[in-house]
Amino acid sequence: FKQKTAYEIMPSLVGSEMCIRDRFSSALFVAKIMKITRSIKQSEIEHSWWVADADGQVLGRFASQIAQILRGKHKPDFTPHMDMGDCVVVVNAEKIRVTGKKETNKKYFRHSGYPGGQSFTELKLMRKTHPERIVKNAIKGMLPHNRLGRKILGHLKIYSGSDHPHHAQNPKIMEF
Repeated sequence: FKQKTAYEIMPSLVGSEMCIRDRFSSALFVAKIMKITRSIKQSEIEHSWWVADADGQVLGRFASQIAQILRGKHKPDFTPHMDMGDCVVVVNAEKIRVTGKKETNKKYFRHSGYPGGQSFTELKLMRKTHPERIVKNAIKGMLPHNRLGRKILGHLKIYSGSDHPHHAQNPKIMEF
C-alpha cells in the first residue's frame, strides 16, 4: 500500500502551507504553498493629477488627506519605499481655516544656520506674506523625513489664488 503525497490528495493546495491528514492513515504532513507578494516596478507606476480646493478646509485634516494622496496610500499596489503617489495642485491656500487660537498663537520656526539665527513667524503674518507655506509646512510634516519625502514633496503644487497653470494635465477634482 502506497501513501499519497499532499499534491496527489489536493493539487490545488500547492503553494500554501497547511496540515493535511492522509485519509488512509492517521499521519499528518505539511504541504508547502508559495505565497508571492508581487512588487510593482518603477516603470509601472502612473502618476495622475488632482486639484484640491483649500477654501474653508481645516488645515490639519486637509493636509493629512493631501499627504495620503501624495504618498500613494490610496492605491491598491502601495509600496512604502517607492514614490507611488499622484501629483496634487492646491488652490486657494490663503483661505485655509485653523481652529482654536492658532491664528494668533501658532508660530513657525526658521533658522539661518548661524549662531543666534533663529526666527519665529506667526500664522497671522505668514497668511499675509506667504499663504502657500502654511499648507506646505503642514503637508511636509506628514510625509517621510528622508530623501523619499523630499522627492514626494516635489509633486505638490500650491497656489494662493484660484488659478493654476496645470490645466494641460487634466487634473481630477478632489472631493472632501
